[in-house]
Amino acid sequence: MSAEPIPISLARDTALNTPSLSSQSSSLPLWDRLSKWASENKAIVYTIAGVAVVVTGAGVVYYRSDSRKSSRESGSDEKKKASKKERRKAKKDKEKEQAEPQPRPVPEEEPKPKAPTVEPDPLDGLPQIDESTVESLSDQERKEYATKLKAAGNKAYGDKSYNEAIDLYGKAILCKPDPIFYSNRAACYNALGNWDKVVEDTTAAIALDNEYVKALNRRANAYEHLEKYSEALLDYTASCIIDGFRNEQSAQSVERLLKKVAEAKGKAILDGKEKKLPSPTFVTNYLQSFRPRPRPEGLEETVDLDEGSGKGQLRAGLVAMEKKTGEGYDAASQAFDKALELRDLGEHEAFAYNMRGTFRYLRGENADALKDLDRSVELQPSLTQSYIKRASMHLELGNREGAAQDFEKAMEQKQDDPDIYYHRAQLHFILAEFAEAAKDYQKSIDLDKDFIFSHIQLGVTQYKMGSIASSMATFRRCIKNFDKMPDVYNYYGELLLDQQKYQEAIEKFETAIEMEKQTKPLGMNVLPLINKALALFQWKQDFQEAEKLCQKALIIDPECDIAVATMAQLLLQQGKVTEALRYFERAAELSRTEGEIVNALSYAEATRTQLEVQEKYPRLASRLQGMGGQFGAPGMR
Repeated sequence: MSAEPIPISLARDTALNTPSLSSQSSSLPLWDRLSKWASENKAIVYTIAGVAVVVTGAGVVYYRSDSRKSSRESGSDEKKKASKKERRKAKKDKEKEQAEPQPRPVPEEEPKPKAPTVEPDPLDGLPQIDESTVESLSDQERKEYATKLKAAGNKAYGDKSYNEAIDLYGKAILCKPDPIFYSNRAACYNALGNWDKVVEDTTAAIALDNEYVKALNRRANAYEHLEKYSEALLDYTASCIIDGFRNEQSAQSVERLLKKVAEAKGKAILDGKEKKLPSPTFVTNYLQSFRPRPRPEGLEETVDLDEGSGKGQLRAGLVAMEKKTGEGYDAASQAFDKALELRDLGEHEAFAYNMRGTFRYLRGENADALKDLDRSVELQPSLTQSYIKRASMHLELGNREGAAQDFEKAMEQKQDDPDIYYHRAQLHFILAEFAEAAKDYQKSIDLDKDFIFSHIQLGVTQYKMGSIASSMATFRRCIKNFDKMPDVYNYYGELLLDQQKYQEAIEKFETAIEMEKQTKPLGMNVLPLINKALALFQWKQDFQEAEKLCQKALIIDPECDIAVATMAQLLLQQGKVTEALRYFERAAELSRTEGEIVNALSYAEATRTQLEVQEKYPRLASRLQGMGGQFGAPGMR
């Protein structure tokens, strides 16, 4: 778990299946640091030609004064003098009518149930209709016969005589190729589960009217049954945009399909992904989550050790780690591997397994990492750090019980180890158990008041609990007692930014940046740069300066997933969809766990779908561009 505090923008609905728990400040999940509204609402942002729409799990938030309804989906006008309650009910009824019926969609203009009466057969007086006879009919006759055939088809559909309805709608189409007739016939095929025919008929309907919302939803549903998720995603997205995101069911379908597409692609990426260390920022955050301790006795620099021995390689790995650079961490990882290959580690064998397990974990090799830590605690149960690290791995894999058991075992060995309480507090924080987290952070402080991150995280936890005054007081004490530590200013700045105190927040980020430059010129933490970029965007919509800061962060740490994802979001907010897509795909490449990859790919697929909508529905893209002035860009956190 990360030494650095979990960002205050972390979603309130954090769950066990959150992505990596090893670096909350940089990737738990990495998207939460980019957009508070996105994290709290599980939002997917759609920006087409600069137009932003937010689809949330609870509904839809969109930024314009009114929405044009699809001509085929609109109902009768509301009464002008209707009461507020009546208007609300009428609106709800309309939305219900627009929703895609499941599992049996209702054809257009299906007759409403009436009291039993003797009604004339709509087919009375109708000649035999087929391809040969229809040619002899006049235009007026074709129109009249098509209307009668459609009415008969609706009646057959209502009686669940689907094959009869299919035949009747087919004859209506011979008389008059109408998108409603194709869509109604598709509804019959939908009821029969003939998904290929649903796609065929809805495609014909859409060819006649490419803004036909019901046909788009019907085809999307068929594509989903055929496991053609990308095609379904495109149709649901177009449907949502046309309908002004008023159909909650379609909006939720977009979110569901984004996850399906991302999961399928994410698994393939993970299976073929090269196991390597994440960015230096990520690794540093993880390693400094444990209080600094002197090297084990016998591994000091003053001790004469053969570099070709196991102990020599173990010490070489510790020396390389102290550089806090990408090259240093790679060298350390190789040295720890070599140390255990050479053996002859004596009393340091458990420590060697601990360190190799740590770097295997950082490379995403969880199974091998767990084996190393198992071996470490077998050899030296008193090495509590091995239990703590294993607990964080269990939690990342969704094994909360295993994590809790490891913390208990660590406490049995050394009840006064402050690291145990700090990391157990992180577990509570991740699970939104803030009261328990605060107790453990305070206990960690009581045992060791000099570990800065316990203080910072306590302040963040107080903030999440709603104790703003206590949180601010905690950070003011931190600045007084740790005035030379950039992390204090960075995370205090995050709290200020959350309160929209932009000028003060930027001043704190700038202080953190200068301190990072002075104290860690080769291994600078780039998070203050990224936070300043987000502050400038939120405050002044200063895209240019925000992009410059992100680019600077990427020069310092090219593999920083946060910097890459932030750039993608900034580009997306400006409507630079193609460029944003490249950055989202890069973020997926840099992601360490399956959950992180799926998050990144969800954004990438949403962005890719935007491009496809623009290409496939140019009129729609043009119309949205014309409405862009009516939208206000949502805030980005």
